[in-house]
Amino acid sequence: MWALNKLNLDWELAANLRVEHLTELDEFRYYAYASSSLYKEKMKYLRYKYIWNKEFKVGDLVLLFNYRLRMFPGKPKSKWSGPFEIMDVTPFDALDLKNKNNEVFRVNGHRMKHYLEMFVMATLWQ
Repeated sequence: MWALNKLNLDWELAANLRVEHLTELDEFRYYAYASSSLYKEKMKYLRYKYIWNKEFKVGDLVLLFNYRLRMFPGKPKSKWSGPFEIMDVTPFDALDLKNKNNEVFRVNGHRMKHYLEMFVMATLWQ
C-alpha cells in the first residue's frame, strides 16, 4: 500500500488490473486442463489400439519373460527365455508349459508372448 502511495498510483486501478490478471490465469489453467485431458484421451486410444489380446492354445510355442533383475555386469542376456510348448490352459490364464527336457511347470499367462518362429527364420534369410 505504501508503494502505491509513494508512486502516486490509483489503488482501484491496481486492484482491477490484478483481478483481471487472475481471471486470465484461471482461463489459461482451464484451457491447459482441457487440452491435457484431450491429450490423455488420445494417448489412451493409441495405446489400446495396438494392444492385442493374447489368446494361447494347446500346442503353441511361447516365450517366458524373465523378471529377475540383473545387478552384476557381464554379458547381456535376453529378458525372454524359451521357446516352451503349451500343454494346458486354465480359465484364469495360468499355463502349463513343457520345456526341452519334457518337464511341465505352471506359470502366469501374463508373462508370456507368442514365439514367432517363422518370422525369425524369414528375417534371418533376408
